[in-house]
Amino acid sequence: MRTVLISGAGIAGPALAYWLHRYGFAVTVVERAPAPRTGGYKVDIRGPAIDVAERMGILEDIQRSSSDMRTGAYVNSRGKRIATLPADIFGARVGRDDEIMRGRLVRILHERTRADVAYRFGDSITSLTPLTGSGECGVEVAFERGATRRFDLVVGADGLHSTVRRLAFGPEERFLRHLGGYLSAFSLENELGLDREELYHALPGKLTCVYHSAGEPGAKGLLGFRSPRLEYDHRDTERQLDLLDGAFAGDGWQIPRLLEAAREADDFYFDGLHLVQMDRWSRGPVVLLGDAAHCASPASGQGTGMALVGAYVLAGELAAAGGDPAVAFARYEAEMRGYVAANHALAEKFAREMTPPTWWQIRLRHLMLRMLPHMPWKNWVARKVAEDVQRGAHAITLKDYPLPPVAAAPPAQPTYAA
Repeated sequence: MRTVLISGAGIAGPALAYWLHRYGFAVTVVERAPAPRTGGYKVDIRGPAIDVAERMGILEDIQRSSSDMRTGAYVNSRGKRIATLPADIFGARVGRDDEIMRGRLVRILHERTRADVAYRFGDSITSLTPLTGSGECGVEVAFERGATRRFDLVVGADGLHSTVRRLAFGPEERFLRHLGGYLSAFSLENELGLDREELYHALPGKLTCVYHSAGEPGAKGLLGFRSPRLEYDHRDTERQLDLLDGAFAGDGWQIPRLLEAAREADDFYFDGLHLVQMDRWSRGPVVLLGDAAHCASPASGQGTGMALVGAYVLAGELAAAGGDPAVAFARYEAEMRGYVAANHALAEKFAREMTPPTWWQIRLRHLMLRMLPHMPWKNWVARKVAEDVQRGAHAITLKDYPLPPVAAAPPAQPTYAA
């Protein structure tokens, strides 16, 4: 049985672990956090990603945990609603497309895999040493807190700031392309009394959002702003909060309360809108998956779908190649490259459009949204709004990889580093 180490217990890592276990691989997942990360914003699952979720047997779980958003609205500085539309138009969702809080999807994937996969929380990789010569192969992996171990394959599914990518390919600055903006997300109390609705407030070069989704006791806040690349440590929360304060200083509506809530939140997130662009996603027995390989930034709205689809493809190609990484990784890239390119283009387009730089552009957008419900061709306009997103979501055709039958397994608890 071939052994695989996956770094990252977010979405891509556990999804890959599910498929690899089905194909007979022995899988370990290492995660820096002490437990599954249950924070984050709402994420969309569209097109082929819905098909992957169905093949995994988690689609009904996702549907039961849907955000069930009803409406989205733009508001002015006094909180007056300027334009209100169905949430699916804001989210460019059609057919079976769905939306779920990221933390809920993480829990679903963890529950689906924890009986079959060795999870190691509270630890991280510190070095990767490929083994060559004397008939040896694989990778010797050193951990921050655990003993050194050998694995046949190592997968970096550890996000935009991937440790595996840095160790195997070099500094992240070589691969990150800044799209001209920053985004913050965090939890806060639902003081506005929202019920499955989202409110947007636009300022030149800035966008603010507060929303509530089904089953959540509180609300979520989003703050986005245009900016050239800023220098800061991605683990330095105080510096990130200061940058956020500086970007929104003096702004009205709910923004002062949001800035205060960001400082109080235990799930504060802040990062740039970046693409990860690489000539190759593998080196020997090490391969990258999801954002670590090809982050399309939150601007694309496709990161979760790409993670689920990529996990399905990578595992399927490894099984089809009999575990041979050279063959499997080349086929994995061949299947995914066009899909990734389409969604990178989508991210670039939306990153430009999400924060209009002038008041007249903002007012024109408000006018168009206000008029849309009264237009006789509103359904056609709604389809056009979703067209670009759907083109990106459907930019891959899933292969049918043969699967062995599901084997029964006794329940197990997740393991945590001492």
